[in-house]
Amino acid sequence: MGLLTATDWKAQWIGRGGVVPMPPNLIKSQLPATPAQLKPGESQGQSFTTDHSIASVSAEVPTFKTRNTSFTLSLRKNGPDGELVAKRRIENHTDNEWATLKLDSPLPPGKYYLEQSEVVGDAGWYTYPDSTYTFGEAYANAMEISGDRKTKWEISGSREPDGLTSQLRRDFDASKKIKQARLYITALGLYRAQINGKTVSTDYFAPGWTDYRKRIQYQTYDVTKLIHAGRNAIAVDLGPGWYVGNVGSLGPNQYGQLPYLLAQLELHYTDGSSELIATDDSWKSALGPIVNSDLIMGEQYDARLTTPRWNLPNYDDKNWKQVLVGPNVEAALVAQVDPPIRVDHEIKPIKVTQIKPGTYIYDMGQNMVGVVRLRTRGKAGQVLTLRHGEVLNTDGTLYTENLRTAKATDQYIMSGQGMEKFEPTFTFHGFRYVEVSGATSQPEIVGRVLRTASPLTISFDTNVPMLNQLQQNILWSQRGNFLSVPMDTPARDERLGWTGDLAAFAGTATYNMQTLSFLEKWLTDLRDTQSPTGAFADVAPTLQGIKNADAGWGDAGVSVPWTLYERYGDLRILEQNFSAMDSWLSYLEKTSTDYLRPSSGYGDWMNVDDETSKDLIATAFFADSAHTLEKVARALNKDSGRYADLFANIQNAFNRAYVLPDGRLKSDTQTAYALALTMDLLPAASRKPAADRLAQLIKDKNWHLSTGFLGTPRLLPALSETGHADVAYRLLLQNSYPSWGYQISKGATTMWERWDGIRPDGSFQDKVMNSFNHYAYGSIGEWMYQNIAGIRPVEPGFRRFVVKPIPGGEVHSANARYRSGYGTIAVRWNEGSDQGELFVSIPVNTSAEIWVPNRGGSVQSDGANFVRTEPGYSVYEAGSGNYRFTIH
Repeated sequence: MGLLTATDWKAQWIGRGGVVPMPPNLIKSQLPATPAQLKPGESQGQSFTTDHSIASVSAEVPTFKTRNTSFTLSLRKNGPDGELVAKRRIENHTDNEWATLKLDSPLPPGKYYLEQSEVVGDAGWYTYPDSTYTFGEAYANAMEISGDRKTKWEISGSREPDGLTSQLRRDFDASKKIKQARLYITALGLYRAQINGKTVSTDYFAPGWTDYRKRIQYQTYDVTKLIHAGRNAIAVDLGPGWYVGNVGSLGPNQYGQLPYLLAQLELHYTDGSSELIATDDSWKSALGPIVNSDLIMGEQYDARLTTPRWNLPNYDDKNWKQVLVGPNVEAALVAQVDPPIRVDHEIKPIKVTQIKPGTYIYDMGQNMVGVVRLRTRGKAGQVLTLRHGEVLNTDGTLYTENLRTAKATDQYIMSGQGMEKFEPTFTFHGFRYVEVSGATSQPEIVGRVLRTASPLTISFDTNVPMLNQLQQNILWSQRGNFLSVPMDTPARDERLGWTGDLAAFAGTATYNMQTLSFLEKWLTDLRDTQSPTGAFADVAPTLQGIKNADAGWGDAGVSVPWTLYERYGDLRILEQNFSAMDSWLSYLEKTSTDYLRPSSGYGDWMNVDDETSKDLIATAFFADSAHTLEKVARALNKDSGRYADLFANIQNAFNRAYVLPDGRLKSDTQTAYALALTMDLLPAASRKPAADRLAQLIKDKNWHLSTGFLGTPRLLPALSETGHADVAYRLLLQNSYPSWGYQISKGATTMWERWDGIRPDGSFQDKVMNSFNHYAYGSIGEWMYQNIAGIRPVEPGFRRFVVKPIPGGEVHSANARYRSGYGTIAVRWNEGSDQGELFVSIPVNTSAEIWVPNRGGSVQSDGANFVRTEPGYSVYEAGSGNYRFTIH
């Protein structure tokens, strides 16, 4: 039955014995923040507590562009009246540079107080306008102050912590015949477990990423077949992972300083007795061949340090150290909900180029996420370096500037013992190209594609090769970015669960894969971010310094559960999230003025020089969330009146504030009209003029889009729903910048973050924000499935659905299969010069309304019931079965 309560856990958290954390060299504030200015003759201070030693203390100090500024930094124990331990006069400080107080020797863990005083000129430091942080207190003139002058601090140490990847082991005896053996295991970090030399699973990066301060997932494995009578051994590799290693660009130690393991093996014997083998101080630990590992930086493996047979019973571990028993962990231990991360398949390079002696560039032919497995021979101590990148420079070398601080580099130090194999354990990369250097001869490599093991549920094909490639690019971006959380990009130093990206993409994602359990887990991560005010964070799981989400981002907490309900018909999702959804809406309502949202947030991120006012965008999403909550409440048999009234009030406010007398919007942009039309914000009389204006704006740009992350998912739906499907097809099939086809013309095999990640002249866009694997613009997939294939739900879970293909442009045939919870829905159609055909397969216990494009002619059906005629369509009703329609 598993471990149902916290008291069922008898194990202790353990880590490698003898570890001394590297002293951090900096304590710093994190932007965004506001500067607190120090007045002459006064002081301002900040207390903080550290659980490890410190070698220096720094503050980022603005001088408000005043030259020749000087001030004093002082460090005391406990508070403003405590013992002075260090003091320094800072002269001629540069605006916004770090002012550092170096210590003669590291100070032990404890509570400290940093003070800034004796200013000449202008100086201050950065603080946060939020009184909820618990990282210390702010002081003015040695007096504690409350409210908006707390500073949030980050502990910053080595970006590549050595010695944090270790091996832990224990022998045990199975004295009787075993009926069943189960291993319950988790980590603050990452683990790979073996019993008697055999891995307990094929899962990667367990236990997965959560906010470890609140919730830690554990895994359960049936290991009965791995245990034999007599002596046995359990052995675990333990790595830093998200808990200790680098996360995003925020650095390491976002959740903790050392990785820890928690495991208990339950042996149930045939005589009815049982035995428990749990992590405790009887375990032993040592360093192993994984010298260091980091999800963003990469992994270093020294094969000379391999410890043969350490994972087998009766290994001599007398020189190993006793493990360190870790602290009590207050976070909830919960069984894993989402599918594990596993190898999806392998791909071989399509091309290998030697760019100089000993250095090779491998082209995998596909921008992928995972690692490579390498085979080669060499000398002991020979170092092979593997660097990963998404694209190449024009000279054929690896381009990595867009990775920012992510090294994405693995290193293998050879043992010199025959044919050697290397595959990283605790890292992954986003790449198409691999550079291998230091080789004597060309190594053999294969790409190991990693992804969350959610079943694929869509196949899609048309007569247009570009559209088929686009659909594959969308699918590959989902593969690569759905790893424990829905990441924004798998390559650079970010890889965060951005809410806005998923909100844009969820409609497509739920067609591509069975994402219910994966996104159910992520929605729990999102609820974990929710503040007492009701605000969600920008990313989930959240981290230190992450701000509250704004329009289109935080609304993922409403739109994603509803999308899951529409696709899968599971009311649990709405029940689990209703309270959080309601709190988010209340937060929006309380922070609005006359039902209008303030101008803040990211706006229509990555739009093409066509800015839409942020307050219009925010108000539109406010309305959409209210409208969605109305539907959620009805589905749950709750009172929906409040949400209906709120939606009506926002709708009226939107029209007063943003709709001009001639029917145009104040923000005369593609995104503004797309939002207004698809979010039902306009009165009926205004819809056609707005749709016509949207079509005209597109025509004015020579049939190109100009939308960003928020406008793009709604652009083609706004057109096809208002009689402009022809314009939608012109956008979809466009091949010049900006368009989906343009990316493909530049060799894209995944979706790009920017419409022009590679510019028309072949140069790269801004390296700071230029991912070549970013699924947001893959939101077009939902439109393709619902309008080209024509498959869309009418009742939750596709119990009842519509098949309504909309032919257009150069698309003359399509073939799609969607595996719903009831079975496979199949649609195949083609347009011939003389006649057309439509084939539809409807699963058991479902029904469909089938709209057959009639081209103004007649339709012959082989069993479906004719219902009515609509402009351009003959409409039929059908239950489960296979149907063929011929159009003359």
